[in-house]
Formats: sequence, C-alpha cells, structure tokens
Amino acid sequence: MSFYDAMRHFADSWALLALTLIFAAILVWAFRPGSQLGYREQADIPFKYDPEGKDRD
Repeated sequence: MSFYDAMRHFADSWALLALTLIFAAILVWAFRPGSQLGYREQADIPFKYDPEGKDRD
C-alpha cells in the first residue's frame, strides 16, 4: 500500500469522522443555552459606541 493510498483511506474514514464531530461541537457551542444574550450584546456594539456621537448635523 502506497503512502497516497494510506492517506486516502485515512481521509475517507477517520478524518471524515473527526471533521463531522468538530462541526457538531461548533454547532452545539453556537446554539448552547444562555448564549443568546451574549450574541445580542455583541451585535449592538456598533450602535453603542459611535465615535462621532450624536452631535453630527
């Protein structure tokens, strides 16, 4: 078995499984309970900290 064949077999089996598990972990992390408040605060940052302020006319 050549090196290429060994790497292809690894990519088709264990690497696919590992990437699928990593993707699932990222989804769980993003949609975990209690994270919505943090995401809302981060989404409002551009509106809270306007460096030019409200003094523009």
